[in-house]
Amino acid sequence: MLIISLDICAGVSLLIAELSAKGTSTIQNIEQIDRGYENIDERLRAIGAHIERID
Repeated sequence: MLIISLDICAGVSLLIAELSAKGTSTIQNIEQIDRGYENIDERLRAIGAHIERID
């Protein structure tokens, strides 16, 4: 599923929802999340999330 992050809060909400969903999801416009949550992918991996950043 392709998801587009429109702002910081919506992006993080989508990220949390996608982490709990089955299957694979891609969030575009991740820069919105990066603005408010530095290294969120690394911090989520540290607590067991299966997440990767794709260039």
